[in-house]
Amino acid sequence: MTKTYVPPVDTLERKWYIVDAADQRLGRLSTEIAKVLRGKNKPTYTPNMDTGDFVVVINADKVTVTGNKREEKLYRRHSGRPGGMKTETFAKLQNRLPERIIEQAVKGMLPKNALGRKLFTKLKVYAGSDHPHQAQSPEVLVIQTVLGE
Repeated sequence: MTKTYVPPVDTLERKWYIVDAADQRLGRLSTEIAKVLRGKNKPTYTPNMDTGDFVVVINADKVTVTGNKREEKLYRRHSGRPGGMKTETFAKLQNRLPERIIEQAVKGMLPKNALGRKLFTKLKVYAGSDHPHQAQSPEVLVIQTVLGE
């Protein structure tokens, strides 16, 4: 006899949320997105199951960081070849691929296993305000901002 509640997978209702990243802090935005992707905002949250929702992020090119992170924060990637390490500052990456900044921040907050990889596929990030997910009629997800910032 099991006493642990497990939500039925076939009746899980997946919602679509849309987040406007314009003038939002990167870390505060990413934590809220990660919570929704994992399903922690629902009463049916189960740590070992995918109970989360889809998140569409628009205006990724307008996300901000505090302090000197714009010039000092480094993003690294490796080609897999000897000497293949490439580094790039936040400002350069934001000009080149602004979607990758939010994707990497959220991916770092998800579990490092097969479940985390599955959850990450439900994140859709776009640099501008246009996105191809109008048919899903996404709800607006309000991110609370801290006063005094």
